Amino acid sequence: MSNAARASASPSVPISFEVYPPRTDAGMPALHETIRRLAQAQPQFISVTFGAGGSTGGRSLEVLTHILRETAVPPLAHLTCVGSTYADAGALIREFLDAGITRFLALRGDPPAGAQEGDSFLGDLESAAQLVQLIDRVQAERAPYSEAEVPGLPGAARVAPRERVQISVAAFPNGHPRSRHRHEDIDALLAKQAAGATLAITQLFFEADDYLDFVSRARSAGVDIPILPGLMPLTSPGRLARVLELTGEARPVAFAEALTAAATPEEQRSVGIAHAAALARAVIDGGAPGVHLYAFNNHETVLTVLREAGILDDRQETSA
Repeated sequence: MSNAARASASPSVPISFEVYPPRTDAGMPALHETIRRLAQAQPQFISVTFGAGGSTGGRSLEVLTHILRETAVPPLAHLTCVGSTYADAGALIREFLDAGITRFLALRGDPPAGAQEGDSFLGDLESAAQLVQLIDRVQAERAPYSEAEVPGLPGAARVAPRERVQISVAAFPNGHPRSRHRHEDIDALLAKQAAGATLAITQLFFEADDYLDFVSRARSAGVDIPILPGLMPLTSPGRLARVLELTGEARPVAFAEALTAAATPEEQRSVGIAHAAALARAVIDGGAPGVHLYAFNNHETVLTVLREAGILDDRQETSA
């Protein structure tokens, strides 16, 4: 049987993935194949990023509806609020809800380079917590209740509680680049939880203790929603450098040196996969509720990480 026909057995712990919409329609077929292969691993959800400034908003919805239509995996839509009015954000939320999307990742988003707090570009919504509230409010207005059949009474119905959207938020184990002090990120996560968030997903980190210490501090402060570790397999020095530039994370010296010392791209890939697999094992052993992998639209790398971490067993084969 071909590799394309191979499917993984159920993962030993919950897993999920992030993909992003391609810049052009020509990239869609490759992404569809990646989604198909990721879906075979039976993740809890596949999240789809949203382009800065709405640049790929329509294509994001296209990818989300493809996941909804072609797989059994729930799609999760990223939403950012920086620069948005209440009306624009509300309209976008309704568009996603109308398409059948009921899981969201609410993000403030990054302002343009040079923008300052208080600039008009930052929009009506000042925080991810406010976006969480808006998503829940739009869903409540759109479907304030549902109806359930009454057994034995044809045509009769009773009012039932509405289906609530599931809203995830970001968490930052080593602090957000704009944080003013160590506790500000915990305070922000508490505000998101109070607003109605049901799950937190972390930005990348390079040491298991970064995540485990953050979870411990969050729990002590009163955060009780699940905090899912976000793992990003980095398989080249160039990609590591780019990620550090974007996130503001400190350079992981030992890992960076190991990547640089690798003689070939294949060896660099092996170093990156081994590091991510070890990190996955360590956070699961430390009590993480699962792992979320940033896939870079490449299924082979993240699935190999999960196999090396002992989370996936690909010995089961089914027809594709």
